[in-house]
Amino acid sequence: MALREVLKMGDARLLAPSAPVCEFDTPQLHALVADLWDTMAAHDGAGLAAPQIGVNLQVVVFGFESNARYPEAEPVPHTVLVNPVLTPLGDEHEEGWEGCLSIPGMRGLVARHPRLTYRGHDAFGHAFERTVSGFHARVVQHETDHLRGVLYPMRMADLRNFGYAEALFPPGAADTR
Repeated sequence: MALREVLKMGDARLLAPSAPVCEFDTPQLHALVADLWDTMAAHDGAGLAAPQIGVNLQVVVFGFESNARYPEAEPVPHTVLVNPVLTPLGDEHEEGWEGCLSIPGMRGLVARHPRLTYRGHDAFGHAFERTVSGFHARVVQHETDHLRGVLYPMRMADLRNFGYAEALFPPGAADTR
């Protein structure tokens, strides 16, 4: 469909909670999903939320076979997730490096639940549920945070672990993104 501008941190629209989708299988929803996929792919993203392109709806897309920004990450199935609900499986958290298309060039160490169940709908309105772990769980949490107006630096415990990827992970150094 179309490449859309990705809003950058500092834009107030990224901080607004998103409205649930009330109508499924509409041309507008399918066009939004196509724009999300196109925009995410153009920026080599792992996921993208509707608020990041200025649309205040609870819609996220994510998934890849491999991703240059996260070379060590296992594949994540291509998913359209509308009106998501996340249920952590346990109280534990794991730290991991995250980036965001709305905060280009930067990385931060963020604690997330390592296992969770998420449920929601696809763009056609079909309900589904998955139990996931690892990077898949991290991506889902990161993208759904956007629907609540939360950017990953807001979840960081120590801003000393936040910086430009090129400074944190210089070429030739061990890549621990």
